[in-house]
Amino acid sequence: MIRSLHFRLATQEDLVGIVEMLADDPLGSLRESKRPYLSDVYAEAFRRIRQDKQQELTVAEQDGKLVATFQLSFIQYLTYQGGIRAQLEAVRVGRRYRGRGIGRAIVQYALERAKKRRAHLLQLTTDKKRPEAIKFYESLGFRATHEGMKLPIE
Repeated sequence: MIRSLHFRLATQEDLVGIVEMLADDPLGSLRESKRPYLSDVYAEAFRRIRQDKQQELTVAEQDGKLVATFQLSFIQYLTYQGGIRAQLEAVRVGRRYRGRGIGRAIVQYALERAKKRRAHLLQLTTDKKRPEAIKFYESLGFRATHEGMKLPIE
């Protein structure tokens, strides 16, 4: 049972905690700084996200403690008669708070935000190296309907 879970837009004071959650898994530990407070790149990215009205970097608090984070992006496009997609990314729940239904609450909250913004679709990507995450998202009704592709820019 989730008690007193509160969602809000992230503030500058949340930044170190957010990056620590992003780095606290096998894949994230390979790409995130172990000392986010030393890096201006996170502060600059945070500033850009906060200025973009199509981005919502959100945190979840429980009993006044930061327990989770995610980013929701709203993508306007011409297909689907000028539709909007909501893209859910960087979903992380703090290690001590996993297995308590917080991930499920995040998806429900993101779905409500997407409806408010009149998005017709909530989509996400998850790495194929995260089979537990794939199973979790499938349990919530997400389906692998497309094959995603990436091209690294060097």
